[in-house]
Amino acid sequence: MKYHRTDSSLYKNNRKDFMTQMAPKSLAVFNSNDIYPISADSTMPFQQHRDILFLSGVDQEESILVLFPDCPNQNHREILFLKETNEHIAVWEGEKLTKEAALATSGIKTVYWLQDLEKILFELTTQCDTFYINTNEHYRANIETETREDRFTKWLRAKYPAHSVAKSNPILQRLRSVKDQIEIDLLQTACDITEKGFRRVINFLKPEVWEFEIEAEYMHEFLRNRSKGFAYTPIVASGNNTNVLHYIENNQQCKDGDLILMDVGAEYANYSSDMTRTVPVNGKFNKRQLDVYKAVKRVKDEATQMLVPGAFWKEYHEEVGKLMTRELLELKLIDKSDVKNENPDWPAYKKYFMHGTSHHMGLDTHDYGILWEPMQANMVFTVEPGIYIPEEGFGIRLEDDVVIQKNGQPFNLMRNIPIEAEEIETLMNA
Repeated sequence: MKYHRTDSSLYKNNRKDFMTQMAPKSLAVFNSNDIYPISADSTMPFQQHRDILFLSGVDQEESILVLFPDCPNQNHREILFLKETNEHIAVWEGEKLTKEAALATSGIKTVYWLQDLEKILFELTTQCDTFYINTNEHYRANIETETREDRFTKWLRAKYPAHSVAKSNPILQRLRSVKDQIEIDLLQTACDITEKGFRRVINFLKPEVWEFEIEAEYMHEFLRNRSKGFAYTPIVASGNNTNVLHYIENNQQCKDGDLILMDVGAEYANYSSDMTRTVPVNGKFNKRQLDVYKAVKRVKDEATQMLVPGAFWKEYHEEVGKLMTRELLELKLIDKSDVKNENPDWPAYKKYFMHGTSHHMGLDTHDYGILWEPMQANMVFTVEPGIYIPEEGFGIRLEDDVVIQKNGQPFNLMRNIPIEAEEIETLMNA
């Protein structure tokens, strides 16, 4: 790993919070992700399953976490199972976690090698009544691949069919959506790395550069600041590509007079940042671009103030829709008859702003969070309104990551990343 070791108190507290919500005489199991093959002997870079990471800090393949708070044997209330390291593995792949290093990372004292799993697990199953299995129930999830977690769950239920089954996910959805201060600090670091990338790019950008060159500038700055790279596939979209919400080809040349929309974010310690800035390729907004830009920013600023404890995601988005309707009327993109005759299921403003304004942030770019429950302090949300005008050849989106505060203003983790149109023009023409 490139990042500095995280304070293990985070994982100790996360496990404690999870176990207090488990049913009596129950056991929970969490698996690492697979290393996914490409073809021949090639694989995708390893990405740890966020749930085992959240509960243990272990960032290594073939790891299993078992939690059993009511276990009669106190040493078996928290157990890590790890792939045994040896000299051969150390030579070819690099040293894996030792039992001592796993303790330092996770705070878990009982660590076994993976080959002991079935023997130890059999003992534990004679002492518990319920298994907590881990399923992905994120509202955006649409996964066809069978995961290591899925295979383990099949095996566990087939081998021990008399045990009851409960779900870990509802507990994790709530725990992961409210951030510890250590997590907020990690998110801040990710946002600070993103800022460095943006400032590098703003000095590099000019007519005739290519979108992929800009992508490379971000990657350079991210890697040199201990990030693994982008938290998600970057969008570097110039000209009419700014109107394609998930444009990821990044293969066009930036033209004089065009805007470039950059939806990028660094990860740090597996925590994600998510920034969007839209800037003029030549360093100067024209009047129409500036009018639309300022309209988007007004919506973003006002929407941010609505992110307070007790707010509901659905009602919040309805209110943002009213703000956007006001701005689109002012820009003469829609008129009063459009609003009067709009379809309630697809309001008039959706023609130019068709996506949501905010989503949870954290270990995942679209992090866990239950949308029908009220917002709470220390939840982290993006705020990302946009106006997209294909007939005029440009779109504008602006996005920051903010922390809901118990009292007072939401805290902007991207407060130091330039966003005012005048500041951007000054930086680009310095």
